[in-house]
Amino acid sequence: MCIALVSVAALCSARSQAGTATVTFSLDFPNSDPEHYTISVASDGHAHYECTARISEASEDRDNYATDFTLKDSTRSRIFQLASEAHYFTRKVDSGNHKLAFTGSKKLVYADGARNNSADYNYSMVPAVQQLTRLFQGMAATLEFGRHLVYMHRYQKLALDDEMKQMEDEARAGELEEVQAVKPILQQIYDDPSVMHIVRARALRIIALGDAPPPTR
Repeated sequence: MCIALVSVAALCSARSQAGTATVTFSLDFPNSDPEHYTISVASDGHAHYECTARISEASEDRDNYATDFTLKDSTRSRIFQLASEAHYFTRKVDSGNHKLAFTGSKKLVYADGARNNSADYNYSMVPAVQQLTRLFQGMAATLEFGRHLVYMHRYQKLALDDEMKQMEDEARAGELEEVQAVKPILQQIYDDPSVMHIVRARALRIIALGDAPPPTR
């Protein structure tokens, strides 16, 4: 399931030169799964996710995975509004409290035709950065479910029910963002007559959750 990765820096540069602003979030957390991921969001709503992660829970082999998707307008607007509130990451972002538990090396980058700013942090006290972190991590959680479902649908169909039950529970609890981003694999599972009926029904419910209007914030 190896997919060639496009350089995020090159992608952001090309979009910035074309007059499209981008906000990029990356996380590096050794010994976690995924141990690295990046989400790049453009002001036109296009988004790109890539990660380095274990192929499956039963394997220590790593693979590169990448996918593109389109954000809901409300999420796109919120991301760029929060970037503005965070002064486009030109000011101090990290809390500087070294006693806090390490939760991964995080980076936020804002780039457009005139600016290219970045900030590294473990934990931030800046409200807009906290909200962006939760939002991007919620998107990453959704996209990781999508990655797992692609693998399981191909190689481990009997494992789909447990994975999708967890996904549905988290989606209903509001822990996932941009569930519609993984609609293609959910649709494939629903359309597959070789998959158990209970799993196909769950796929349809998750699709409905992703298509629902976003909650008022």
